Amino acid sequence: MKQLFKKLSLSMALSLSLSNIVMAEAGAESYIANIGVESNLRGLERVKQILVAPPFLPKHEQHYSGKPRIIEMEMIIEEKEIEVEPGVFVQAMTFSGTNPGPLMVVHEGDYVELTLKNPKTNFLVHNIDFHASTGALGGGALTKVAPGEEVVLRFKADRPGTYVYHCAPGGIMIPYHVVSGMYGAIMILPKDGLKDNKGNLVTYDRSYYLGEQGWYVPKDAQGNYKRYPNAVASMNDTLKVMKNLVPTHITYNGKKDALTGKNAMTAKVGETVLFIHSQANEDSRIHLIGGHGDLVWPGGSFNNTPTVDRETWHVNGGEAVAAIYTFKQPGIYAYVNHNLIEAIMLGGAAHISVEGKWNNDLMKQVKPPSKIK
Repeated sequence: MKQLFKKLSLSMALSLSLSNIVMAEAGAESYIANIGVESNLRGLERVKQILVAPPFLPKHEQHYSGKPRIIEMEMIIEEKEIEVEPGVFVQAMTFSGTNPGPLMVVHEGDYVELTLKNPKTNFLVHNIDFHASTGALGGGALTKVAPGEEVVLRFKADRPGTYVYHCAPGGIMIPYHVVSGMYGAIMILPKDGLKDNKGNLVTYDRSYYLGEQGWYVPKDAQGNYKRYPNAVASMNDTLKVMKNLVPTHITYNGKKDALTGKNAMTAKVGETVLFIHSQANEDSRIHLIGGHGDLVWPGGSFNNTPTVDRETWHVNGGEAVAAIYTFKQPGIYAYVNHNLIEAIMLGGAAHISVEGKWNNDLMKQVKPPSKIK
């Protein structure tokens, strides 16, 4: 019975986006048949990048002055159930099993060569749209894979900055896949490294990637959150909740409190930390309570002059933004969406635990609380 249900579900899922698949295949043929410029990759070094789970970044150089390289990566799509808060489950769609998908890091002029695999155990057709790339719907028109298929896409990383990537199989399946967790980000570093607002080189001691996700979890008649066997079964109910445009939960990195308490990000006084924050669907506004954005690159573009000393910075839906801060005091810092309803009541918050010695010149409790006389 389970195998029969799976076959029926897969058939339904494929038929839902059949017209989109046909259109994409026709589009792919037209791109391939009408080539004006060929790639010249002769002599370029191939480098394999091992992607890691957020909030961490893969090993990388902060600046690279050599010839362009072909950076090879592999991602396996996983349709899986995840628990966004205790007792609340969603049928998620993920790149490499994490929400958000892994952060990729390359340098300006490099070629990204991604092998995207959709195992036959999945139910749905998937693809990938890189906001950092040029043409073919961000690669989405060239990467549609049904369960049991894989595809290889290569694009030139010619715009330094931080960018979202996400699944976009067509029609209603685009928002459904995105709000089911299928997105991530890529960072394209300038060859000569990051620069501050005066053009001076900037380096960082640590780096973290946070993906903010709005979830739309259906409830039953008694007000309890529903649970489903797979992403096909949950689709109709989830689409109804999505139409209200109000998420039931917001997570940083896949689960409420995923980056708080014992799971908090860490740093030390005097360290400079790079934060990359992405939002694939809704807008957000980021604030580091107790700190600032020393440098914030508007829209995530490293070609833009960074703004300085920001208290809060905006992240548009479909955007990844980079910010840097050098910690000056020890303690727990809250990194929040400063729509505080979303931060406190829905889950849009993380912590950074910073070690070091306190600086009384920056802040001092002059008199502890006492009763008013």
